[in-house]
Amino acid sequence: MEIKKIFNNNVALTENSDGKELVVMGKGLAFSKKIGDSIDESKIEKTFILENQTISDKLTDLLVDVPAKHFELAYKILEYARAKLSYPLDDYIYVALTDHLSFAITRHKKGIILKNALFFEIRKFYKEEFQIAKEALDIIEREIDIRFDEDEAASIALHLVNSQLTDTNIGATMQMTKMVHDILHIVKYHFLVSLDEQSVNYERFVTHLRFFALRLFKKEHNLDNQVEQFLFEQVQQKYDKAFQCSEKIMQYLQQEYQYVMSNDDKMYLTLHIQRVTNRQSLQEH
Repeated sequence: MEIKKIFNNNVALTENSDGKELVVMGKGLAFSKKIGDSIDESKIEKTFILENQTISDKLTDLLVDVPAKHFELAYKILEYARAKLSYPLDDYIYVALTDHLSFAITRHKKGIILKNALFFEIRKFYKEEFQIAKEALDIIEREIDIRFDEDEAASIALHLVNSQLTDTNIGATMQMTKMVHDILHIVKYHFLVSLDEQSVNYERFVTHLRFFALRLFKKEHNLDNQVEQFLFEQVQQKYDKAFQCSEKIMQYLQQEYQYVMSNDDKMYLTLHIQRVTNRQSLQEH
C-alpha cells in the first residue's frame, strides 16, 4: 500500500488492490513518511473503505481543514452506533459527523454553547438514536476530555436518523421531526386529550409516523387504492372521529409538503389514531 495523502502521523489515504481508496489509521503509521512511501500494514488498526468517489473527495477535502483526530472520534462513535442500530448507516455520515463534531469542538473551546431547538422532540421520537448519542458524549469525553450537554446528543442523534435519508441533508431530518411533532399536535387538539407517552400504543404510533415521514422525504409514495375499498369504508365508518382527524392531517400534509395521502395511508393512520386515543385500547395494552 502506497501513501496517497497524509493527514497526520496516525491517519493516511491509500488504496487497496481493487483500486478503492482507503483511510487507514494506526499509531505512527505515517510518521516520517511521505507520499509514495509504503505503509507498514502491521501498524494499521482501522480501515475505512471509501466506496463512493464523491464521498471520498469530500472526506479528503474535509481532512485537510479539520484535525484528523476529529475523524477518528467520529469513526469510533459510528462504529459503536453501527453495532447498536438495526439499520445501515450511509457512508456520507462519516463526512457529516466529522464536520459537525469539529465545529462543535471549536465552538465549545470558544465558550459558545448552542441549544438544539428540537431537543425534546428528538429525545422523544428517536429514543434509540438518542441513547446511542448519549453514549457518544461519553466517548468524546474519554477521547478529548470535553463534556458536551445533552443538546449535543440530540444533534448527533439527528445525524444518525439522517443517515437513513440518502442524498438529503440534516435539514430534511429536522423537517421530518417537525412533521411528526405537528401530526401529534393535530391528534391532541382534535380529540382534546393528552396522549400517554409511556404507552405501547403511543410508541407504535410514533414509529408509524417516523416511517411515514421517512417515506415522504424519500419520495416513496404508496400506490393508491391498494387497500380494498370495502375495508377502507368500514374503517371510515367504524372510526369516524379518527378518520376525521386523518383528514385534517391530510390537509396539513398537502399544504405544507404537497403530499397527497393514499387510501392505504389514510386507513393505517386512522387505525393508529383510534388505537392511541382509545382508553380501553390503552388499558388492554
